[in-house]
Amino acid sequence: MPTLDEHFERELEIFRTEAEACAQFLFAFLAVHDVAYRKKAVHKLLNRAPLFWNTCLGALQASTFIALGRVFDSNSPHNINQLLKVAQANRTQLFSKGALGRRKQGSKPQPPEWLPDFLRSAHEPSADDFRRIKKRVAKWRHTYEANYRDVRHQVFAHKKAVEQPEITALFSKGTNRELQHLIASLATLHEALWELFMNGRKLVLKPARFSVAGIRRRPKPKFFTNRAVQEAITHEAQEFLMLAAGRQ
Repeated sequence: MPTLDEHFERELEIFRTEAEACAQFLFAFLAVHDVAYRKKAVHKLLNRAPLFWNTCLGALQASTFIALGRVFDSNSPHNINQLLKVAQANRTQLFSKGALGRRKQGSKPQPPEWLPDFLRSAHEPSADDFRRIKKRVAKWRHTYEANYRDVRHQVFAHKKAVEQPEITALFSKGTNRELQHLIASLATLHEALWELFMNGRKLVLKPARFSVAGIRRRPKPKFFTNRAVQEAITHEAQEFLMLAAGRQ
């Protein structure tokens, strides 16, 4: 049987891969559209193989909504609420200074010299900390359920909406900007929980860049963190398309 630490780490890692999948699919999809819209050479390149590119873009769009459903749907075994449930129900066992000290010591017979000072500044989350995080996640869930769940269920997971006006009406509930913000926010939860678990950092959701146009205007970072997958995929898509278009 896995230990509590192992169980939480597994749930956290599953959530990371799901959050990153959402970001990779959506931001790759939007980056291709944005670069093609702004660069005539790229638009010309895509039009040389329109069926291929429409197939790729359609797959990215469908994959975005399928992955997003796994994050938020309550019948998904590893959804976002399940992760928070494990963390909150085992708050004192997982995030106490004693538990953090044991993780940092690992298999060493004696604790490292630096460990006592490290633990003195470590944060032990309160019930209020988790209530605050759950409120934020509840807002994300409301956005998903109000504007994107029907797209996922009726267009991509099941073919319930078949007429174009009906499909257009479903998509019109949300916006690209809102969806970018929602998906970019998911990785901030992973980072906050990981930092709390591994380093005793305060449970804070740091802002993340989420505008494809804004990301493209900024220089490519030398290093990407887990919550910057959207930046990495946006720059990679842009660089590839520009390079390919320049060789035509």
